[in-house]
Amino acid sequence: MAEKPLFIPRPLVRVNQWIILLSTIATWVFQQPFILLIPLIANLMGLFFNFNPFMKLARLFLKKKPSEYIPEDVVQQKFNSCIAITCLLLGFIGFELDKPVMGYIFTIMVAAASGIAILGFCIGCFIFFQLKQLRYKLRKSTHA
Repeated sequence: MAEKPLFIPRPLVRVNQWIILLSTIATWVFQQPFILLIPLIANLMGLFFNFNPFMKLARLFLKKKPSEYIPEDVVQQKFNSCIAITCLLLGFIGFELDKPVMGYIFTIMVAAASGIAILGFCIGCFIFFQLKQLRYKLRKSTHA
């Protein structure tokens, strides 16, 4: 496996969010579920091999050193990626099994999350924080 980075520069995270959003919209416009495989495979590669091809390509266009950008936590981004992977996969399955309601529910969720993240609020980060708070409270109550 590739060496695990400590952080991801925010512009690279934004590229991934745009790829998810635009691929999802393209899936709806062209009625081609296979387009969802583009961000799905890229995010699976990022999750398992620390190699998202879109982020790797975008890194070539950074104007500053990666450390000069706002850092995004790798663990947090992998959590967000798991949510995106799940929604993309379930959306793809829904469309492929001729269950368009399922396909649209999951693709709308991932498109909305990506779009909102691009605007500055990370839903996955909020969920991650709430889960950490819950885990802390549960640990605290069992040790009391």
